[in-house]
Amino acid sequence: MIPGGGQPNMQQLLQQAQKMQQDLARAQEELAATEVEGQAGGGLVRATVTGSGELRGLVIDPKAVDPEDTETLADLVVAAVQAANDNAQQLQQAKLGPLAQGLGGMPGLGF
Repeated sequence: MIPGGGQPNMQQLLQQAQKMQQDLARAQEELAATEVEGQAGGGLVRATVTGSGELRGLVIDPKAVDPEDTETLADLVVAAVQAANDNAQQLQQAKLGPLAQGLGGMPGLGF
């Protein structure tokens, strides 16, 4: 509801939207530059992803490598990448969640 029952100040709304857009772009850049890690098998396999979910690194301890059991190694790799992506999702929520809530409070922006 607009105080006083008047029309919203379009210039002010546009400035707010532009600032939120800039804040969102800055947060997305920070996410892309921030790395988080996930691990499996007690640290035998570690995956590193950016906050935006891009896989950047994978470290496999030689103890995890058994030529007779590549299935377990594959499972550990998948679990480590999933753990890293879960951590990236939490980081995204922390960085982008408040911005999305701010956008939802603006008239005409149904986010």
